[in-house]
Order: sequence, then C-alpha cells, then structure tokens
Amino acid sequence: MIAYLKGIIIQKEKNCFVVMTESGVGYEIHVPSSFFLKLKEGQECVSYTYLKVSENNMELFGFETAQEKQFFELLITVSGIGPRTAMNIFGLGSIDEIRQAISRGDVSYLTQVSGMGKKTAERLCVELKNKVGQETWGHGEEAASGKLGEIIEGLMTMGYSREQARAAIVGLDNSLPIEELLRQALQHI
Repeated sequence: MIAYLKGIIIQKEKNCFVVMTESGVGYEIHVPSSFFLKLKEGQECVSYTYLKVSENNMELFGFETAQEKQFFELLITVSGIGPRTAMNIFGLGSIDEIRQAISRGDVSYLTQVSGMGKKTAERLCVELKNKVGQETWGHGEEAASGKLGEIIEGLMTMGYSREQARAAIVGLDNSLPIEELLRQALQHI
C-alpha cells in the first residue's frame, strides 16, 4: 500500500495533482479542496495517502495530515460512503465541525454534500456517533470550533464561499469575543 508520498508537484487539475517523487515516478493524487488550494506547481509536497483498489482502477487519495487520513478511513467504513463522497464531506468544514455535526445528528448539515441523501446522512450519524464522540480530530478545541463555525456560517450568509470563510479564520485567536473574531475575519478577506 502507498501510505505517504513526498515530491514536487508537476501538474494541478480540479482537486487533483501529480507529484513526482525522487525516483522519477509521478503519482496522481485526489485531495480535499482545502488542501488543493494550498498547493502550487513546482512546490514540494508531502501527502498522507489512501490507495483504493477496485477491479478496473487504482486511485490515490491524499491528505495534509495523518488525522485527516484517519478520519477519511473512518468515513468510508459507512455503507454508501465511498472515497469520492468522503472527499466531498471534507468540503463542509474542518474535521471538528464535521465530527460535531455527526455527534449531534445534524442531517441537514451533512446533506449539503454532493451525492449524499438524507438516508445516507442518517446512517453516517448512527454508525459514527459513538466513534467520533469526544475524540479530538484536527487542531481545535470544542468551544473554539463552535465559535469559528459560527463565523464561517456568518461569512457565508454575507455571500462568501465556504473556502473564503475558512481561509479568513486561519490564525484567529479563539479566546476573543465572537464580534471581534468576525471583524478580524472580514479584514482577512
């Protein structure tokens, strides 16, 4: 199995890039949009990968951190959630935001994912609720995630995309009042 790749990005396409390793082999890797937006051609990249082997195809899915890969592997254990749908789930927000939505059974939040219906979202919540419970995935505290999630939702209400909103909150001090966090996020956009 290919679990980790390091090399130079030689080509980028929609949520996919080709990385050339030192041995001269190029690997095509599908990644979440949040990771894809950080990458530039010619830059060195490190990616934790998951290799999906099917009867007619082999695909690599890449992640910025080992925690993201672990969460992806947990998502695809749910019947009806394949690697593509799991990658689309990453577009909803941070791992903590998604984990909290699953914990509270927020089906309406999860059905925003392309290709996920109400029944699949319900199954996801039922099967993973206890597995994502109180564990910390990614890098945020429980309360900070809630505040930052509110900021993201507020910015999206103002017309900004989820990616723009997520980029605007990077590096904000979570201990500040929500009004100050929103003001600083608007300055970052």
